[in-house]
Amino acid sequence: MVRLSNIHILESKKELSKIPKGKFLINTINAHSYNTAQNDIYFAEALEKGDYLIPDGASIVKACRWLKAKSQPTERIAGWDLFEIEMNRLNENGGVCMFMGSSERVLSMIREKSKEIYPNIIVETYSPPYKPEFSAEDNSAIINAINKVNPDLLWIGMTAPKQEKWTYAHWNDLKINCHVGTIGAVFDFFAGTAQRAPIWWQKHSLEWLYRLLKEPKRMWRRYVIGNPLFIYNVLKEKFIVSK
Repeated sequence: MVRLSNIHILESKKELSKIPKGKFLINTINAHSYNTAQNDIYFAEALEKGDYLIPDGASIVKACRWLKAKSQPTERIAGWDLFEIEMNRLNENGGVCMFMGSSERVLSMIREKSKEIYPNIIVETYSPPYKPEFSAEDNSAIINAINKVNPDLLWIGMTAPKQEKWTYAHWNDLKINCHVGTIGAVFDFFAGTAQRAPIWWQKHSLEWLYRLLKEPKRMWRRYVIGNPLFIYNVLKEKFIVSK
């Protein structure tokens, strides 16, 4: 299981800009992924063995503070924050960014929007098969596509925990030398197929509630069940696991 008390989590957005060039895996952790990692050993390993982990949720920031964790993030760093920082940096000098994941419809919208917002970035995309598990042939095709492009920045978007587990499992097969971020919903936020919560909701740590109200059928289990479960898991880490 993942223990917030011991894992290393980036503590501020400023630290994102200090990540050096090279092949680095950047994952996010929020209440949902923390819950999932309690029972998914391989997912927990993927989060812990990545190069950088960012606190994508006010609940993670508060829990680290309450647990007196080794890492003390001072602010939430959303996947969107990571996306903007990396894309702006690449756009300054130009380069190739690859989006792997989502549907061809979403990817086509990403390509068009990138032309307007990031004119100095060449965007390449790959839409994997929509299925619970990839075959060996699927994995080989994805890996070959990424290696052929050899991007300066790579985004993986297949929702957690699938995206983190896939990237971790095939990390050594990816013959690239760039930052790799697993950012899930950001694909839809950027394409415009999903709406991110307005600033007020974000500032008051209510982005989860906004998503629940927007998509109750899809999100109710994550938040109605997941939020109390997160509190339970944090309490368990504090009073039981740490003993």
